[in-house]
Amino acid sequence: MADIEIKNMENKAVGKASLKDDVFGVPVNAGLLHSAVVNFLANQRQGTHSTKTRGKVRGGGKKPWRQKGTGRARAGSIRSPLWKGGGTTFGPQPRDYSYNINKKQKKLALKTALSSKLSDEQIIVLDELKVDSPRTKSMVAILGNLGLEGKKVLIVTKEKDENVYLSSRNIPYLKVKRASDINTYSLLTHEYILITKDALQAVQEAI
Repeated sequence: MADIEIKNMENKAVGKASLKDDVFGVPVNAGLLHSAVVNFLANQRQGTHSTKTRGKVRGGGKKPWRQKGTGRARAGSIRSPLWKGGGTTFGPQPRDYSYNINKKQKKLALKTALSSKLSDEQIIVLDELKVDSPRTKSMVAILGNLGLEGKKVLIVTKEKDENVYLSSRNIPYLKVKRASDINTYSLLTHEYILITKDALQAVQEAI
């Protein structure tokens, strides 16, 4: 087991936490991380895009002119895809983009992302994260103490803390998640992971 330093909100060391090797000591597998991220993004897609085919476009019920004798090309509808205002050929239709990947793969990808962040020294463990009242200024001050102001940070707490959430939501480079809600994509798209001691324990027990 490896150890990581625990800090308080003033950026002073107050102890150490043990890290499981099977969670924070996993070799980086780029292909697995890619698969997990692609799966996450695919599952976020709504798939509500839609275009009208020639059968859905209004009008075109009458044949524009007779089949023969006019010298013009044959036409059966003014709503042909060849005509202005006609339907769309092979346009996107509503569909479900979501798919599942193996649960073991998903957990391993999460462990790989955590291991990668640890090796890059981008995980900061706090003994606690408390804000007395919902104030953005208070959260900015805490990030400033930790040297994280202006950096893309993911805050991980064990349970939802309303004051922490409300103090963070107006900071564009900050995201708050519960330990049970973290995923590979959120870990990889943030430069630093700021996690509380209790949340760290919950993550290690869950995966």
